[in-house]
Formats: sequence, structure tokens, C-alpha cells
Amino acid sequence: MAESSPVSRSTLSLGDAALCADLVTLRDYLRWSASEFHLAGLFHGHGTDSPWDEAVALVLGSLHLPWNVDPAVLDARLLPMERLRVVALVRERITTRRPLPYLLGEAFFAGFPFHVDERVLIPRSPIAELIESGFEAWFPEQPPTRVLDLCTGSGCIGIATALHLPTCDVDLADISPEALAVAKQNIQRHEVGARVRAVLSDVFDGLGGQRYDLIVSNPPYVDARDLATMPSEFRHEPNLALEAGHDGLDIVRRILRQAREHLTEDGVLIVEVGNSDRHLEAAFPEVPFLWLDFERGGQGVFALSAAELDAHAASFA
Repeated sequence: MAESSPVSRSTLSLGDAALCADLVTLRDYLRWSASEFHLAGLFHGHGTDSPWDEAVALVLGSLHLPWNVDPAVLDARLLPMERLRVVALVRERITTRRPLPYLLGEAFFAGFPFHVDERVLIPRSPIAELIESGFEAWFPEQPPTRVLDLCTGSGCIGIATALHLPTCDVDLADISPEALAVAKQNIQRHEVGARVRAVLSDVFDGLGGQRYDLIVSNPPYVDARDLATMPSEFRHEPNLALEAGHDGLDIVRRILRQAREHLTEDGVLIVEVGNSDRHLEAAFPEVPFLWLDFERGGQGVFALSAAELDAHAASFA
């Protein structure tokens, strides 16, 4: 009769002192964290995609080290207080299922760090690729002059756009005063206050007659079914930024109906709808949504020109 394989068990039953006594180097903590994350069956969808990536992000992030740290540092010994911090973060990540960016208070988007907490979604939109390219597919000769980041949350889309396109002015609009407080922190952090402002607005209702060359939005788009089955990690994010009715299109319908009034004649609307892309196609089969492809993955982002919004205004009414 074949012997059964030994069952791996978590070491988190040990006290902090015992763990910190045996785990000494940076390499030790990377290996240990990855093993514990694997055993815990964490969901990875907030900037990492595996237990190892999560371990690297947590350990290096907690020690304020860059992700591409010199490998020679791996055998450096951690100070006792650093060891305790890593162990505490690993415990909290596993026991509470809080996403790692909330634990660290920071997430990276389009190459820049942003402050995040439970008042805003964690940045993860594939729109980052469009920002990094300067939206050149729509503005090949001259970048947009005025940009609106609608449903801005942390402000990551609009602020990253301002950083990549230093000649544009950007409005960050959100219905949540709590989210806008975070966005204002990030405006200050990146010193873009001369060109970026945060505006309290229920979709377009607080923007007056402003018109933009580019409107970019990552609005709430999670349908009722997906919301009910989301992993525990997502339940730490603000429901206001996720839930959007039975088909996930409550806010998107408003955007499509009102966006043209806030675009210039040659303006462009870019919206992320994620898994609700199928609902959008079913709701508006006659509309020629341009679905965008991304090198680093991601789906459910469409673009429409001002002319296309004009042509299909009756569909959105």
C-alpha cells in the first residue's frame, strides 16, 4: 500500500517570536509568505496573480524596497521590528482577506504610486495601457487639451493621464466625498494641483457646461450575479464603486445618454464595463462599440467618438 503524502500545515499557529527567530533574511520571508499564501488559498486580483507575486509585493512593500531590488539584498538580515511587521501583515492578509494594497496603503497604476484605502477601489484598470501610450490611437498628432476622469475614485486614471500628458488639464469627478478626499491626497502627492481638480458630481450633474476632448470612465459596472459571488477580497472595497444594478449598466446608461453634451466635436468617450460587456452588447446591438485589446490583459473597455454618440443618440435616450 502506497504511503500518503504528508499534509502541509500553516505555521501561523506559531507565535510571532518563534517565527521571527527562525525567519531571518529577506529570502526567508519571501519563501515563507508565498507558502502561507498558497496554503490559505487567497484570491489574487488586486495587482498580483499568484502567491509568489503576492509575497514579493507584501515583503518588499512593507520594507519600502522596489520590486526590482538587487538580488544581493535577498540574503540581508531583517531587523526584529521589520520581521514583526512582515509577520503581522501576512497574518492580517490571510485572516481578514483584506487586499494587500489596503494593508500597505499604496497601489501602483500606469507606473505611478497612489494612496488607497477602503474609501476607493484598488487601481487595476487596463486603461493604464492607453494612458501610457498617450491615447495616441485617438490623438496621434496633438494630445487632448481637457480630460475628464468620470467616477474617479482614487484619481489614478486622471492623475496618471496628467503625468503622462503634461499639457492637459484634468477634472476628477465622483459622487463620493470620501473618494474625492483620497483623490485630493493623490493630487497633492503628485503635485499636479495646477492642472488637476477634484469635482463632486453625480455622473455629469456637477460639471455644468464643461466640455472635454476625452472622457475616460471606470464606473460601477458589476451586475447582481457577479456581486453576489465575488471573492471575500472584493467585499472590502466600497459597494458604491462596484454595484450597478441587475445587469451592471445603471451608470453606463447614464454616461452614454449624457456624454455627448460634455464632449467637443472631435471628442472621444472611453468606458470600462468589464464582464458587463455582454449586457451592453445585448442592450444596444445597433451601436458600433469599439472593444479595445490590451497587451497585458483585460477586457470590456469600449470607445465611441462624439460622432458615433450623435448617430445613436436615439438608442441611448
